[in-house]
Amino acid sequence: MELKDILSKCDHTLLAQTATWDEIKAICDDGMKYGCASVCIPASYVKQAAEYVAGKLPICTVIGFPNGYDTTAAKCFMAVSNGAEEVDMVINLGWVKDRKWDELLSEIKAIKEACRGKLLKVIIECCFLTDEEKIKLCEIVTASGADYIKTSTGFGGGGATREDVALFAKHVGPNVKIKAAGGIANLQDAEDFINLGASRLGTSRIVKAVKAMEK
Repeated sequence: MELKDILSKCDHTLLAQTATWDEIKAICDDGMKYGCASVCIPASYVKQAAEYVAGKLPICTVIGFPNGYDTTAAKCFMAVSNGAEEVDMVINLGWVKDRKWDELLSEIKAIKEACRGKLLKVIIECCFLTDEEKIKLCEIVTASGADYIKTSTGFGGGGATREDVALFAKHVGPNVKIKAAGGIANLQDAEDFINLGASRLGTSRIVKAVKAMEK
């Protein structure tokens, strides 16, 4: 697989609590240079980053991140208010454990509406879930109208696994794409996840790996 094809599927990510504007600007520069799918950054930097890239690169942000237990109203308010083209939301994991399937579906639908046509990716945080719960959430995300199901925040103690991406590919509907995120350490990982069915990769390491190869 060609490097440009891998890079075109990368959401080049910086979500560290201590992220500074200089660091955000640097990943925006890299995202534009290497043809990434987007940069995924904290909500507080979205407006500034959108102005900086001036339409040359989609800006993605996260809501309900990383724990997922914000209210639905708070998540909806955050959706695209500052100019994000893509939104990665975290589901309410307590509702999963309580089997509140209708509430989960209603929340995702409400956030999708609040996104006003922008891409919505639904993070289900696989490391906390059973396979039965993951399969049920594939069904819910498919029914919700969301664009992607995503494996992980990267903050939950476990990232994407090949097994989870294969499980998603088997159980999501044709309208739902897959994003693998967390722990994608190198180009072989990236290629493996793409071959298993991932259309997006949430990672900070792939661009770093390509830059290291250039030296």
